[in-house]
Amino acid sequence: MSEFEQYYRVLELEPGATFEEVTQAYKDLAFVWHPDRLPKDNSRLQEKAQKKLQEINEAREQLRLSKMKYQRLHYSASHYSAPSAQKQPTEKTYQHSAPSAQKQPTEKSYQPPHPNPDLSGKDYSRANLQNKDLSGRNMSYANLSGANLSDTFMHKVNLRGANLSEANLFRANLLLADLREANFRGANLVGADLSGADLRGANFMGARMKSGDRLLVKLVGANLAGAIMPDGKIYE
Repeated sequence: MSEFEQYYRVLELEPGATFEEVTQAYKDLAFVWHPDRLPKDNSRLQEKAQKKLQEINEAREQLRLSKMKYQRLHYSASHYSAPSAQKQPTEKTYQHSAPSAQKQPTEKSYQPPHPNPDLSGKDYSRANLQNKDLSGRNMSYANLSGANLSDTFMHKVNLRGANLSEANLFRANLLLADLREANFRGANLVGADLSGADLRGANFMGARMKSGDRLLVKLVGANLAGAIMPDGKIYE
């Protein structure tokens, strides 16, 4: 079994499944294996859940990168293809009328689009970004207040200083994200995964992160130094 076939198997899919199917399978499995849904006192299940989440995250990320690579190669092939053979003028035609010079395309015209454009400081307030893939994007200081980011994939996204107040981040994936000084006031973070994220100085005042005493946000390995928690206390 090839490496990519194994990634499909991890996501319980057949090889060749569409990326939309990959994304949906990832979300389903991430929900099933979320450690907060398992007994806290069962270390065996907690360890198994952590391992499963690592596997499905890696599988989805590798299949996403493979798709991006294919798209870039396809784009390059379609834009750099050799020009079709043109009919050569006969000697008589050449003697009387030389073909007019054609404008050669500049190198800039053939540059493929950058896969991760800079979105820093952009205004996405109230925007519907549900299910979007924003992984690796630079969205520092962007305005995402009131935006719908539910089920959005934001692995390693840079949201430093971003305004996410009142945003819906239900089941959003923010693994290893840069969220320093981000504003989450009143945001819905239920089911979000912020494992390994840098949350230093982030503001969570009034954010929805719990059900009773049960924390419903995954914060494994996250850096919360100086963060303002929902109850107004500063995390030390």
